[in-house]
Amino acid sequence: MSNLCIIPARGGSKRIPRKNIKDFLGKPIITYSIEVALQSKLFDEVMVSTDDEEIATIAKDYGAKVPFFRSKVNSNDFATTVDVLKEVLNEYKNKEQKIFEFGCCIYPTAPLISIKKISEGFFKMKNGKYDSIFPIVPFSFPIQRALKIENGKTLFSQPEHINTRSQDLDKRYHDAGQWYWFDCNKFVKSNQIITNNTSSIILDELTVQDIDNETDWKLAELKYELLQNFK
Repeated sequence: MSNLCIIPARGGSKRIPRKNIKDFLGKPIITYSIEVALQSKLFDEVMVSTDDEEIATIAKDYGAKVPFFRSKVNSNDFATTVDVLKEVLNEYKNKEQKIFEFGCCIYPTAPLISIKKISEGFFKMKNGKYDSIFPIVPFSFPIQRALKIENGKTLFSQPEHINTRSQDLDKRYHDAGQWYWFDCNKFVKSNQIITNNTSSIILDELTVQDIDNETDWKLAELKYELLQNFK
């Protein structure tokens, strides 16, 4: 059995410039993902997929490998995570003569990830024979009671639930946007990370923070510091 950790970190970022190496409480944010991957002892190799020399240097300084650079076609705004992962697996197979059984894509701006949850995800996927597994978090408010605006009017998206009690509505979740474990062979064949044989690990809101703007960044720092105080 061999496991590969892939941390996708291109140089371009529109909403937060140089986002993947921006300082997060004293060090580049990508280093948190690298350190958790290395400390987990789950991987035979931890690599960063990038098109950027500075990101590559920082990644290697913190113990990750950058055996090759990402292609231009997979470094633009339209390249998907699937495109990047497939390229990495192909490069390892063709240039490095390495084939991995399982892979884990860890995003470079996920400082709240934990070794415990990544390990839990791996063993749940392996023992349950799932194609893939990823962390999810419950919506803080029932999405069945969502609102929409049409022609200046505020309406319920699902009017049948106007009078339904919140506790009577099914719990709904969204992607935590932190990591994805996957069976490499099944991934290559299906060309999908999430299939009809995918499972999940449920996280709480304190351990999840999407980072798309400066306010998100500050919230992530506050959550990180709060979590450290709980240890």
